[in-house]
Amino acid sequence: MEDKDMKKKLVSTNIKDNVDYLRQELGVGKSFDIIHLDVEYAEVKMALFLVDGLIKDDLLHLLMKFLAKVKKEELEKDRLKKLLKTYIPYVEIDTSDDLNKVVDTVLMGPTAFVVDGIDEVIVIDARTYPVRGPEEPDTERVVRGSRDGFVETIVFNTALTRRRVRDRTLRMEFMQVGRRSKTDIVICYIEDIADPKMIKNLKDTIGNIDTDGLPMADKTIEEYISGSYWNPFPVVRYTERPDTAAVHLFEGHVIIFTDGSPSAMITPVTYWHHVQHAEEYRNNPIAGAYLRFVRYLAIFGSIFLMPLWYLLNVEPGLVPGEIDFIGPNDPGQIPLLLQFLLIEVGMDMLRMAAIHTPTSLATALGLVAALMIGQIAVEVGLFTNEVILYFSVAAIGTFATPSYELSLANRLVRIGLLLSTALFHTYGYVIGIVVFIFMLTRMKSFGVPYLWPFIPFNLRAFRDVLLRSPMPLKNRRPRILKPKDPDR
Repeated sequence: MEDKDMKKKLVSTNIKDNVDYLRQELGVGKSFDIIHLDVEYAEVKMALFLVDGLIKDDLLHLLMKFLAKVKKEELEKDRLKKLLKTYIPYVEIDTSDDLNKVVDTVLMGPTAFVVDGIDEVIVIDARTYPVRGPEEPDTERVVRGSRDGFVETIVFNTALTRRRVRDRTLRMEFMQVGRRSKTDIVICYIEDIADPKMIKNLKDTIGNIDTDGLPMADKTIEEYISGSYWNPFPVVRYTERPDTAAVHLFEGHVIIFTDGSPSAMITPVTYWHHVQHAEEYRNNPIAGAYLRFVRYLAIFGSIFLMPLWYLLNVEPGLVPGEIDFIGPNDPGQIPLLLQFLLIEVGMDMLRMAAIHTPTSLATALGLVAALMIGQIAVEVGLFTNEVILYFSVAAIGTFATPSYELSLANRLVRIGLLLSTALFHTYGYVIGIVVFIFMLTRMKSFGVPYLWPFIPFNLRAFRDVLLRSPMPLKNRRPRILKPKDPDR
């Protein structure tokens, strides 16, 4: 059966026919927030359709005062033209000759203005949304820098981006996804820089999404466009900082904004994009390079340190004499592997509890955490001191990972390495690392190798990834993005 929304319902010159159709399709009388208002100006019957809570009351009231002053003879000829050009003094105004399109438009927030004798409906975009003010994102804080962040309203997010990118070729292409939700999506890129093939591929992929709605907003889109459902590593980067989005636009990336989400999706990205942070660029190059090195050390330690320590315990012969102190003085009553698994699961339970715990109870939760993973747990024999020590190092590395999605993926890799090391000892540890690197090597984000510029190797780009290069030396855009303008 053909979708009803795909059929075009022409607007009639008879206002009664139009009003009856709009009342039925919008559910007037069944939904309290759908407002139908019959009015008459200049002895012409008119009607307004709008959603309560999504319109600016004072603005509509002002427009109605203007229309009340219009005389009958002024609307006898060229009624539509005079209303648009003279008697409705507003910026965002349009017309539509399709009643089905008008229905969808009203549900998005604009007001439909139906006038007798006109075969088009006037659409007045006087909508407003309940919105919080731009605030610095909790997960991307910096010591120095801007304190604004994206919010849940897509127009605000595009405005924050355009404020930083005043390029005349900055494009904000509007799309809608979802047969029922009609979720607004904006694809943002700089036309003179971004690769046209990548843009077309991304738009085609999003345009082919066929679903009722996007309940999880941009996360649902990611699962549709990524093509890797079971791979835990993210192929898009999320950011709530407008300055971070602007930096990637200048490099040639494409940004996807989704209405209802305070995060912007950056595409395509590599593994190294997920481990960089704005704080590195808010300091001088030496300090930024140091911070990046410390962050890399913490992240890689969170993945490999715990399995390595476990390996040295099950294979004592691998421990050099200079560091023979490594190992638990008291192995405890529970096997080491089980201790690691218990503490991993326990930390995730605490993390989930912290999300759902009111702020007023945070102190109590912290006390419970201290009892669970602390001296009391050691005294009762649940964990050894060394297990808590190395897990704490791994947890710090997890929290030091800028990308929340990548930190979860790294945690799964760490557990996998622990299990493979427990099963096959040295071979399991080595093979696990090889499989991990091989998996990342085979991954691609919209055609871009996930480990670039390490694999395939590019010396200049690898230097920029390893160190925080001074901005005057970063005069070339990433070659892997195939930018139309390679020079900055």
